[in-house]
Amino acid sequence: MKKAFVTKEMVENIVKEFPTPFHIYDEKAIRENARRLKEAFSWNKGYKEYFAVKATPNPTILRILNEEGCGTDCSSYAELLMSEKVGIVGSEIMFSSNDTPAEEFVYARELGATINLDDYTHVQFLKDTCGVPETISCRYNPGGTFSISTTIMDNPGDAKYGMTKEQLFKAYVELKEAGAKRFGLHSFLASNTVTNEYYPTLAKILFELAVELKNETGIELSFINLSGGIGIPYTPDKEPNDIMVIGQGVKKAFEEVLVPAGLGDISIFTELGRFMLAPYGHLVTKAIHEKHTHKEYIGVDACAVNLMRPAMYGAYHHITVLGKENEPCDYTYDVTGSLCENNDKFAIDRKLPKIDKGDYLVIHDTGAHGFAMGYNYNGKLKSSELLLKEDGSVKMIRRAETVEDYFATLEGFWEV
Repeated sequence: MKKAFVTKEMVENIVKEFPTPFHIYDEKAIRENARRLKEAFSWNKGYKEYFAVKATPNPTILRILNEEGCGTDCSSYAELLMSEKVGIVGSEIMFSSNDTPAEEFVYARELGATINLDDYTHVQFLKDTCGVPETISCRYNPGGTFSISTTIMDNPGDAKYGMTKEQLFKAYVELKEAGAKRFGLHSFLASNTVTNEYYPTLAKILFELAVELKNETGIELSFINLSGGIGIPYTPDKEPNDIMVIGQGVKKAFEEVLVPAGLGDISIFTELGRFMLAPYGHLVTKAIHEKHTHKEYIGVDACAVNLMRPAMYGAYHHITVLGKENEPCDYTYDVTGSLCENNDKFAIDRKLPKIDKGDYLVIHDTGAHGFAMGYNYNGKLKSSELLLKEDGSVKMIRRAETVEDYFATLEGFWEV
């Protein structure tokens, strides 16, 4: 069973200063998880985690992870700017974008970020825009389906990301001719996998590709970026990934494929987001209404603006009713927000303890792709973000939006 890292008493104290709804993150758990990841890949002397900023774009979170040795994986101008503002620049940034505007390539080069090209046509685009840097990476898409054993994990052939093998090899040759001296390989073949086999399977594919690249072109890779894809168990019945087992699985493939080929100095990079943050964030919301019609509804003061995943994907997020953790789950509710959309539901037909108006609900696993995916439909405002510090105190790391924020882009446009 999932257990919240805040209690009813803690939340009752927090709301005296910071009203619900809010996202809150557990600093101690975030740091411990980052250290486990680093330990799991400590066998590789060049290992580096580049945290996927898109998952949780908050300067405080980036600083915490940077203190634990992580860089940032950026995919837009704003994410590059946020990294720069917290002092993360140069090789600490991996710029993995697609359909990239020219000005973003220029800015990434100015920061000294490692640019990861998504498409073969971007080689010439980069030359024309800002020139080819000495260090460059390319993104690979093998097409078809990606399977582990007999289980299809995802469909790379339908994904807009990456180059074919033929395009990839051609890109490396042209980049070398244009002055590049250090090369990387990147690939992302499945999302939110809850299996210890994903990274080792992906790694073997990329390691074998690196050997083939060397044999065909003479180009030796300096790093291989396994990207993201390691997920979390959103439902309480699933076992979480074991990062130590995953690390050893990648090591085995490394020693079997790369070392015999004389490529044992290749550095391993990762770009994790969900694995790094999701379990260590909660959306805390208050029950403000109950409705008894064809179903039993509990209305809360959060909505899909605060957490889009259930409405967008039908995603499951576990719910804890604070103070009632040990009570039987003998009521069936739809837990809803206030948007004028029927999919604005955090849970459908969910078995929970009896919920009374005024109860606080913790919606679990919102530390990644939670606040980040927020929007302003219906004129709803984004919540604050809080940090539960290691000493047990709580501080605000992003204030809640105001109506003035919402109307800011309309200044000067009220008159017809």
